[in-house]
Amino acid sequence: MTMPPPPYPAAPQPLNPSDEKMWATLVHVGGIFFGFLPALIGYIVMKDRGPFVRAHTATALNFQLTLVIAEIVGWILTIVLIGFVILAAVYVLRIVFSIIAAVKANAGEWYTYPMSITFLR
Repeated sequence: MTMPPPPYPAAPQPLNPSDEKMWATLVHVGGIFFGFLPALIGYIVMKDRGPFVRAHTATALNFQLTLVIAEIVGWILTIVLIGFVILAAVYVLRIVFSIIAAVKANAGEWYTYPMSITFLR
């Protein structure tokens, strides 16, 4: 007696446009409070659910990883005091650009963060 093969997992269902906008907005806002984690989780979970949410999660993850690198440099440079300025700038940039990106995502517009290293496309 042969067993039937296991069923293949279902392909992720695409989100409707309003859900894509909501998730893209949440990923950007989450970056203010939790750094790169919301963007990473959003990218892993939502990247196959629609082009809009994929683009926004990828750009948010690129920006948040760029800021993590800047924070590491800032912490190292606190020895010579310029690091405190870098850390303050990273803090302000994270808040300002994440809010701008969230507003654009909520409006259904595409957005790319300035000064961001591209790790993912």
